[in-house]
Amino acid sequence: MKALVEISDEGLESLLGEKVLLLCANYFYTGTLIGVNADCVKLKDPAIVYETGKWDEPTYADCQPLHVKEFYVNKSAIEAYGKAK
Repeated sequence: MKALVEISDEGLESLLGEKVLLLCANYFYTGTLIGVNADCVKLKDPAIVYETGKWDEPTYADCQPLHVKEFYVNKSAIEAYGKAK
């Protein structure tokens, strides 16, 4: 029998506590993922990545910290995500 099985430790929730890169519709955001709900995610020590540079480099070419300790990003704007550099 085929059945749908809910996996709670997958997707954004599996990255809680990790430094992530969110590839969004207009900007790329990075920071430590500290919250996930139905509408948004919460980043600690957030920054906007204006230029990634080469993906195999250890840092981003232009990554500028935001003016706050925590920042929210709407999940509807996230196109892709994963662990950050």
